[in-house]
This record gives sequence, C-alpha cells and structure tokens, in this order.
Amino acid sequence: MEKIALVTGATSGIGKATALKLAEAGYSVIITGRRWHLLAELEKQLIQKSRVLALSFDVSNNEEVNHAIDKLPEEWKNIELLVNNAGLAAGLSSIQNGDIEDWEKMIDTNVKGLLYVTKKIIPMMISHKRGHIVNIGSIAGKEVYPMGNVYCATKYAVDALTKAMRIDLLEHNIKVTGICPGMVETEFSLVRFKGNKENAKTVYDGLEPLKAEDVADVILFAVTRPSHVNLNDIVITPTAQASATNVIRKK
Repeated sequence: MEKIALVTGATSGIGKATALKLAEAGYSVIITGRRWHLLAELEKQLIQKSRVLALSFDVSNNEEVNHAIDKLPEEWKNIELLVNNAGLAAGLSSIQNGDIEDWEKMIDTNVKGLLYVTKKIIPMMISHKRGHIVNIGSIAGKEVYPMGNVYCATKYAVDALTKAMRIDLLEHNIKVTGICPGMVETEFSLVRFKGNKENAKTVYDGLEPLKAEDVADVILFAVTRPSHVNLNDIVITPTAQASATNVIRKK
C-alpha cells in the first residue's frame, strides 16, 4: 500500500532533508512551504525518487491551510505521516525589550500553525485507524535559556501538545513523536537574526553543529519502527552540546 507523508516547512533545512529521506524510503511526499520557487526546486529533486505534490501556503493562516488541504486530490488524501516541521525563531532579546511582532510571528507559526495543519490531517488518520504525527520541537522546549523567552514558550507548547496528542489519539492507533534538536546549522539562526549573516555564523563558531540530514535520519528511524513501537520523545544534540546552554567550543 502507498505511504503518503506531508511535510510542512519543506523549502529548506530539516523539512527539505526529511522530504528527501522519506522519498528515498518509498514515501509519496506532499511538500509545503511559503516560498514557491524553493518548493518547485525540491519538487524536481523528489520526482526522480518518488511521487510528489507541492503545496504553497502559510501554516499560520488558517484559511490558507483549510483551502490547501480541502483541495487535495483524492489520491493524496490517505496521509499516513504528518511531519510538523514549519517553525521559526524571531529576534533574541529580553522579555522587557521584546518585539511584539516577533512574538506574534513565533506564536502564530510554531503553535497555531502546527494546530491548524494537524486538525486538518487527523480526521484522515482516524478514518483509516492509523497514522503517525511527528512534531519538530527543540531543546528550547525542554530548557529556557537567556533571551529565549517567547521562542522557548512556543517550543514548550509544542512539547505539551505532542504529549496531549499522544494521549488523545491513543484510541485511534495514531502514533505521535516529538523530535527536539539542539544546535542545527540551517536557516534558523539567519531568520532569527533577520538576515544578519555575521551574527548567525557566530552561533556555530568553534563547534560542529548538527546538519539537517542528521535530524532527518532520526525522523526516518522513528517513523519506520514496527507497528507496536512508538518513540515518544527524542532530544538530539551535537556531541559538543550537553544542554541548551552547555556547549564546548574549540579555541
């Protein structure tokens, strides 16, 4: 039977790497993101490996989410795997100096966006009495760090929602897994520092961070376990990182 996966935030980083890994593993993949030109580029790569459908929408806009999922062709509606990867950090400041626009962007994308997409996909899984939801959290959802405040709060929310989904969907034979990476070198820091490449680069100075492919490998492992096995919660960090704030850098 065909396995269909939907990956949000697939235009770069962990989402892109995950879509590629899933396609190589035999999944038909629905890729989503806001940047159509990047989706189109990924679609060209994926089509050589598997069946692919590209959908461009913003997860933080509930109307766009509803429109995109409601318009899915019938042959794409049996979604077995949802990877809620879309998310971002905006700014790095103390709570008293925080930018409300940044706060809203993080809450709308990291929390509300995850909920909007999940709510549309869950009924499909329930109707087939199977499915797997993977929520990409963060070590920031396990430990609050200085200047992390609202970003950490959104990732704590993802952690709580992952646990709640696992409980609520238990009777429907739906697996739920939380993947919580530490330092991964993707566009993440570039987005957080609003395009400042120098500031973004300093985050990884003196250490070897995770690559997007490292996290994608863990996601693929989690979703290919036997039907009776569910990996509930996975924290993955580079060897040089022991916690959110404990990092060893080479001089």
